Amino acid sequence: MNLKIKNFSKINGSVKAPSSKSYSHRAVILASLSEGKSKLFDVLYSEDVLSTIRACEALGTRIDKKKEIVLKGDKSQTVDYLEVYGTGGKLHNKSHDMIDLANSGTTLRIMTSVAALSDNEVVFTGDDSLKTRPMGALIDALEALGVKIESLGDNNKAPLKIYPGYEGGETDILGSISSQFISSVLISAPLSKKGVVLEVYPEFVSKPYVDMTISILEKFGIIIEEECYQFHETCKKEHTECLGVKFKVMPQKYIASDYIVEGDFSSASYLLAATAIAGGFIKVENLFSDSKQGDKFILDILERMGANVTVFDDYVSIRSDGNLKGIDVNLSNAPDLLLTVAVLGAVAEGKTTISGVSHGRLKETDRIDTTCRELEKLGCKLEEFEDGMTIFGQTIGDGIVESHNDHRLAMAFSLLGLRHDVEVENGECFGVSFPNFIELMGEIGIELELK
Repeated sequence: MNLKIKNFSKINGSVKAPSSKSYSHRAVILASLSEGKSKLFDVLYSEDVLSTIRACEALGTRIDKKKEIVLKGDKSQTVDYLEVYGTGGKLHNKSHDMIDLANSGTTLRIMTSVAALSDNEVVFTGDDSLKTRPMGALIDALEALGVKIESLGDNNKAPLKIYPGYEGGETDILGSISSQFISSVLISAPLSKKGVVLEVYPEFVSKPYVDMTISILEKFGIIIEEECYQFHETCKKEHTECLGVKFKVMPQKYIASDYIVEGDFSSASYLLAATAIAGGFIKVENLFSDSKQGDKFILDILERMGANVTVFDDYVSIRSDGNLKGIDVNLSNAPDLLLTVAVLGAVAEGKTTISGVSHGRLKETDRIDTTCRELEKLGCKLEEFEDGMTIFGQTIGDGIVESHNDHRLAMAFSLLGLRHDVEVENGECFGVSFPNFIELMGEIGIELELK
């Protein structure tokens, strides 16, 4: 189906940001590993998170969707939550077939380590896109910890068979590949026999995602020791590309917790960018000023491009006249913003250079390549390089682009319809991370259609 902006009026309104996909994945997994019953509020029921829920259920966790009446001031309201009966880390694969994770790379990367805690074999598979995701660095890191993983295609990609047994010990991994590999080891490490020392070699990209993992681990009773150092003794502290990190995780037990999932800056970036492009004023609730999400960087980017952004404790407002200017920006710690910023750059005056996102080539698609190719279909002048691109703004026109079944590409490129007649083929894939994308865009005055 094609996704297209059908109509839009003055951009205005107040919306609640969808819940964080990253925190939703982690909350479900950590609650599943805990001893006791957890209540998880504001979980994002996207296709990816549903894959995580199904994987945890297959490994023995009982997860029920419940409702609860709560008082808010002098009024009562009904809220949905997940009730998770944890396994205490004693996992058993109840599935007689491969566990299908669909398109969820996060589920595959994190649950690959967790599955080694099962007392029997686990096989993870997924759709054609998931089977292209490189897993070799994680497999190698886990092998040093006594975990045996077999790539059934003999290519270090899914389907993956994980055998029981997780001894622990010392291992290392490059920080430039995927922060999810690091989070995966940190989440499983407390339940290993000996604990884990994990050394992350520079360049450590997307570190805010690991900081997110550590923050939610603390909520479920897990303590991670972290030591930072300069990989080369002659390097100064400001040389972040030479920053090495050593994590120490002692054997520990997860403790059940009631947890509220905060709003997602990645998803909110489309609402904020739409307002910046079309002009108007909106307020986005459920975005917290003290959030550890790396994609909070979108607020700084929009300010630099000419929008007026105001940050409050639990919401953000943006006002724009639609006049944006190009900037140079390094997205090494916020690679999921690549597509949003590329679209902003395409409609801005002047040129926008995006760098630091070579790891974006390992996402649902090679996001650098697909972004450039689809912008070129609209006539955009650009230059591609290994870790990013330079976009010459206001050189695009009307046309049809392809989503490549990448949810972020579909949502970001749909925003070009605020300036041009642009359709996104196979645009329905936004449900992977933002199921109510069309509804929330409608609340701020943008009518989208799938046809």
